[in-house]
Amino acid sequence: MSGVGGVHLFTFVHCADLHLDSPLHGLTGREDAPIDLLRSATRRALENLVDFCVRESVQFVVIAGDVYDGDWKDYHTGLFFRKCMARLGEANIPVYFIRGNHDAASLITRELRLPDNVFEFSVSEPETKFLEDIGVAIHGQGFAMRDVRENLARSYPAPVPGYFNIGLLHTAVQGQAGHDPYAPCHIDDLRRKGYDYWALGHVHMRQILHEYPHIVYPGNLQGRHIRETGAKGCTVVRVDGGRVTEMWQQPLDVLRWEVCDVAIDGVTDLEEVADRAATSLAALANAHPGYPLAVRVVLQGETEIHGMLLGDEDRVYAEMIGVGQDIGSNIWIEQVRIETKPVVSRQHLDHATSDWLVSALQAARGDMALLDDFVRDMQHTQNRHSYVDHGSDIPYIRSRDDVLRLLEEAEAMLFAQLAKGGDRR
Repeated sequence: MSGVGGVHLFTFVHCADLHLDSPLHGLTGREDAPIDLLRSATRRALENLVDFCVRESVQFVVIAGDVYDGDWKDYHTGLFFRKCMARLGEANIPVYFIRGNHDAASLITRELRLPDNVFEFSVSEPETKFLEDIGVAIHGQGFAMRDVRENLARSYPAPVPGYFNIGLLHTAVQGQAGHDPYAPCHIDDLRRKGYDYWALGHVHMRQILHEYPHIVYPGNLQGRHIRETGAKGCTVVRVDGGRVTEMWQQPLDVLRWEVCDVAIDGVTDLEEVADRAATSLAALANAHPGYPLAVRVVLQGETEIHGMLLGDEDRVYAEMIGVGQDIGSNIWIEQVRIETKPVVSRQHLDHATSDWLVSALQAARGDMALLDDFVRDMQHTQNRHSYVDHGSDIPYIRSRDDVLRLLEEAEAMLFAQLAKGGDRR
């Protein structure tokens, strides 16, 4: 903990991963999709951030990388960001930001002069910026290239005595599965640095990795597809006497993505499936009052209509859309996943076939080397073809758990097909 002699009471906002003007995936094929909302969501979330900061008179804002989603198609993206920053400047709120892997210096070919209240950290070495009036020292370094593989945190300077020290870093802290390992570091690298707060970016789910010192991912401002579920926004931090005394997430998003699990064990017809889905979707809507929702419905459980559901997925999807329409105009069904199992007694199947199948699947589940080889091969294929996981029908393989889930689905489908073949004994 750094000294507190010159530190005053203040509030600041920590945000990251704005990905301005990046598209929202998953609803564009729907005839009734909220196209304008999908196109403007990331901008509106940033406007909400500015509104909150001005309304609450925060002392400063830190942005931990990925303001942009890549090179600008034109200057409109940069001009919008500049306009928002100028509004903060009018309220005497300074902004400190670093570049991340999506807006690395090498990727952005267009450039605009930013307002005087905006300060960008160097991409060549760590540097420190001071807010002398409130006793704050902010340390940071941006990405010069997209593919930064060295541990940037190790070269950050020692904390400044008598100041509240903040480390601004775009990084994949060890253990963050499913994220490219850019500027990788270990939580101990951050903890031992002696700063009071680490303002991280890159991971889109809000996480508090450590307290005192606080090591925080705020998540992104706006969820963009089904793997970015729940409320999104910024982290608000209050400091008194050199210590974090209060911290919370401030929602800023304008549309939310959610997964709705619907248990349909024992149902015998599609009407009952719709009734159960309606109950689950209504509860979800009540949990997010006033927010448009993009929902993936996942049907689960053992049911005798398992085969019918798989055989008429278009109708099942249409029925779920209808259920959403009945609940309200602000619910869109992104996708329906049928993860049910047939009501099948394996002893009624051909014993030789079923025993062999069970044995083969169990062997696959237990072969860690085989699973790891499959994950590695799939990741190579996905990277080679620039496959981006936005919740499409194509399974995205990140880990053994993904493979095990596919094996479970395959087992249910295989036994269902065996059951359809009838009892040949």
